[in-house]
Amino acid sequence: MSYSTIDDLSKPITSLDGSANKASGDMADLKPQDGSYVRGDTASPLWRKTIYQVLKDTASEFGHRDAAIFCQHDVRWTWNELLSKCDDLASGLLALGLKPGDRVGIWSPNRPEWLLMQFATARVGIILVNINPAYRTYELEYALNKSGCKALVLAENFKTSDYVAMLRELAPEIDNCEPSTLNSAKLPALQSAIVTGDNAPAGFFAFDDVMKMAGPAHRMRLDEMSAGLDPDDPINIQFTSGTTGSPKGATLTHYNIVNNARFVVGTMGFSENDKLCIPVPLYHCFGMVMGTLGCATTGAAMVFPAEAFDPISTLKAISSERCTALYGVPTMFVAMLESPQAAQSDFSSLRTGCMAGAPCPIEIMKRVVGEMNMKEVTIAYGMTETSPVSFQCHADDPLDKRVSTVGRVHPHVEVKAIDENGKIVPVGEPGELCTRGYSVMRGYWDDDERTGESIDQSGWMHTGDLATIDEDGYCAIVGRVKDMLIRGGENIYPREVEEFLFTHPKVAEVQVFGVPDEKYGEEVCAWIVLKPDTSADEAEIREFCKGKIAHYKVPHYVRFKSELPMTVTGKPQKFIMQDAMIEELAS
Repeated sequence: MSYSTIDDLSKPITSLDGSANKASGDMADLKPQDGSYVRGDTASPLWRKTIYQVLKDTASEFGHRDAAIFCQHDVRWTWNELLSKCDDLASGLLALGLKPGDRVGIWSPNRPEWLLMQFATARVGIILVNINPAYRTYELEYALNKSGCKALVLAENFKTSDYVAMLRELAPEIDNCEPSTLNSAKLPALQSAIVTGDNAPAGFFAFDDVMKMAGPAHRMRLDEMSAGLDPDDPINIQFTSGTTGSPKGATLTHYNIVNNARFVVGTMGFSENDKLCIPVPLYHCFGMVMGTLGCATTGAAMVFPAEAFDPISTLKAISSERCTALYGVPTMFVAMLESPQAAQSDFSSLRTGCMAGAPCPIEIMKRVVGEMNMKEVTIAYGMTETSPVSFQCHADDPLDKRVSTVGRVHPHVEVKAIDENGKIVPVGEPGELCTRGYSVMRGYWDDDERTGESIDQSGWMHTGDLATIDEDGYCAIVGRVKDMLIRGGENIYPREVEEFLFTHPKVAEVQVFGVPDEKYGEEVCAWIVLKPDTSADEAEIREFCKGKIAHYKVPHYVRFKSELPMTVTGKPQKFIMQDAMIEELAS
């Protein structure tokens, strides 16, 4: 995934204590050494702070300044108010019987409750489990059980998603139990379900009631519990689709994401005077690390235009709140530029931001710089497992460099490109990108095998991406070792979709792959061999997927074949399938 940042890494960034720290030192230090190996500067020390310590320090310094603005909900909190509300919620979670190390899921679009959960769970060491709002029952069941969530905070509904109904489908026992006493056959670890807002159906808690649930004894425990936390404690699980089928729970620590958030916004020159517009989802690192936590490290305000991206609401928020920075995937920027509202929007306050999630065409970058006043917008590279950013461009890089590369190595990070034998490749030659340093996750939750497949004994995270590193240290992503495809900024691993389609009673063989798409970058295509004496059509396959897997994973193209191209050893030849589909779609 690509991210944007700004500023030359050799310029000072300012810590919360007001001291200037050198972000990356002499650029010559970032050039390759001994082949395609680069190491980030270490002049700016890493913070040994928990998320709560960061929030408390920021509230102490900037307490009466705006912290979070939710335009759709007419909510505006200062840093002091945010800190106080997080204490209320953290105490309420303790009153529910939750304790440090327990896992609590959050399944909701961008709502005020999401932000409170992020900081309140970190206050007392409860591990927050991010659940994609697009997930359906098939994926929700897996995520809750894999992480062993004791509680789930969920929105009642959003657009066509009825979250309460889906949870009831998985756990019908909830209709006949008191809140916090759920005993579900399919979700054995889950005890409590909490619906955002002030009303809740039978068997559920209302979020607002949990905020008021604690007594003095629970509140008195907060400071002692926070003091007992370690920055190396796991605090967040983010599910990322895996090549071996089921999603993997990338487990991140305070230390991982506090430092990554700080360096990302630091290179954008953030201060307490900035306002960041965040239309990207909070369940992803882009929203909750680079966004909310990045703001918390500097005192910058977070602005949430709506529960999910909408070009008009985002443009209105930029103008009305005088935002200085904006995050989004390229398709979001295109939608804003092409919106009738763009002509009436005031972009004069904007200066920087992030374009992420997919390669950025140079013409879009030119329009964003020229028409939206984001002259310092750049691109960077990372992945959930590395908290997320490893490479960043600089604001003074030529525009073609900012769209053809992902910049230079991030502070305190080592990166190398290796061949199939694990040897570092020469400068300029493609190899698999590997990352090592503070940002590498603890591992995949409850999955030592797949952790070992991704992180080797020397601590290198194998990204699966093919990259080149040039003589000046600029990295370009040139392909993928794994066959992941990216549709509209969402990472999709074909194996996961294939394993789901195998549950269809008529499917004998299936291969899923990506084909180019003008709007989304790539679209999902499935080639299927049916079982003997059965028949099906595209509509049946899509209907089978509906409501069970996220909408962006549902195959856009479905083709039925008598056999699939294979090697002599029985491995599927996806490149043949992909070429055939590209030719078919072009005719």
